[in-house]
Amino acid sequence: MLYKICHFWADAFFFFVFIQHKKIFEEEYDNSKQYVFVSNHISYMDIPMMMKAIRHTNVRILGKAEMAKVPVFGFIYKQGGIMVYRDNADKRKESIKELIYFINKKISIFICPEGTFNTTHLPLKSFYDGAFRIAIETQTPIQPILFLDTYDRLHYHSIFSLTPGKSRSVYLPGTSTEGLTLNDVTCLKEKIFKQMEAALIRYKASWIQEELKKTNQPH
Repeated sequence: MLYKICHFWADAFFFFVFIQHKKIFEEEYDNSKQYVFVSNHISYMDIPMMMKAIRHTNVRILGKAEMAKVPVFGFIYKQGGIMVYRDNADKRKESIKELIYFINKKISIFICPEGTFNTTHLPLKSFYDGAFRIAIETQTPIQPILFLDTYDRLHYHSIFSLTPGKSRSVYLPGTSTEGLTLNDVTCLKEKIFKQMEAALIRYKASWIQEELKKTNQPH
């Protein structure tokens, strides 16, 4: 019920601020299965984008604990997500255990492996291990999603930078973790990083430095 409310909220928000959402599937995925969804993270707009991108399945989102302090929205955010306290190692471990619990209950999870906003003007910040370790431990496939336009719709410097326009979600080919062990965490993380990085360059994501955009042809 909470996620249905969040879906309605995201739809209404996009409608009233004149943002048009489009899904681009480079490869269809089986929406009857559970996944570890991963995406890039560069804007506060990524939160409603998660609600627009994942509609067909139960999912829990790993989110920054600080967001739970926002009036009204923070309450909903806390009830529907899993809070991570980045400065507390013990609480981070508890968050990981909670994510694994939901995976074992046949519920998908959504993690931004960069951990926080990418302000580097590179395609991506370096990834943390968590999403990939969980995917391997639970033998759950990784499904990468790109949020191409959230940087343009709402810049991370200011919540007052909201602008209308397009907002695309790109679903990249998924990766199975079947048969992988924890010794493969680094290789899996690097594989997904390179896949997402190459696609962001190919789609000419606007925050990327111009010299990097020129390294690939437009999609």
